[in-house]
Amino acid sequence: MKKGILLAAFGSGTPQGQSTLRLFDERVRALFPGVPVRWAFTSVVMRNRLAAARQKTDSVQKALRKMWFEKYTHVAVQSLHSIPGAEYADLLADVEDMRATEGRPDGFVRATVGAPLLDSDDDIRRATAALLTHLPPERAPGDACVCMGHGTWHEGESRYGVLSAQVRERDPLVHIGTMDGDCTIDDILPRLAEAGVRRVWLLPLLSVVGRHAMLDMAGDAPDSWRSRIVAAGMECVPVLRGTAEYGGFVDIWLDHLGVALRGLDADSDGDVAVNGDADGVGAPR
Repeated sequence: MKKGILLAAFGSGTPQGQSTLRLFDERVRALFPGVPVRWAFTSVVMRNRLAAARQKTDSVQKALRKMWFEKYTHVAVQSLHSIPGAEYADLLADVEDMRATEGRPDGFVRATVGAPLLDSDDDIRRATAALLTHLPPERAPGDACVCMGHGTWHEGESRYGVLSAQVRERDPLVHIGTMDGDCTIDDILPRLAEAGVRRVWLLPLLSVVGRHAMLDMAGDAPDSWRSRIVAAGMECVPVLRGTAEYGGFVDIWLDHLGVALRGLDADSDGDVAVNGDADGVGAPR
């Protein structure tokens, strides 16, 4: 048995984002000493952008093939995505393609996949506590907080809605929306106006600070979330820190990775396992 870890993130080309991923890498290596760690970026656009800047990155498929070539037999792949959306589904498919079968022996004996941040009900409970804990300490009574996620039209989008409902039960002035999906800034602005909010703290619900956080959320363009909030007559204070910069969120991902690694030792015929249950072995979803 030769074990390895593959961390799969959307990717980042900003110094802050890359620094965040390095710190996450250090946490993983410290928590699981002796297990080699590799990286893959799931975004084609990000990989192409980095390639143009002469920075080499791998897709999930390429990274897994490299690990198989290096004689790894058991690999735990950890998603750093926020929800089980389209990119996570693609990740599951890529791992499935690299497992050994009776008709295709050239693959991993065992491969497990660690779930994204907001996968289970318990994940959302923990993420709710983490989000409320990490709100800006400078926030005054009556200030609202707006968190911007990426969003998708995949069914995994519903996880944002569940998180939002739990957060607003405990703090009605904290709003969660996405760039694409069921709840956008167009839905949030009327709520802020109805509550008489005068100042808004704007935070990314994204793993790292990249172009989306700097431009779509906090940028100067008229359609950025910051500009839309200011145009509605409210003061807006962006906070440029990704979820992977906060211990409460990082701990959820690391726990998922721990389950995925334990799944490598499970008695199995070599299927891809997804840590949707306590044993780290479940049906892909």
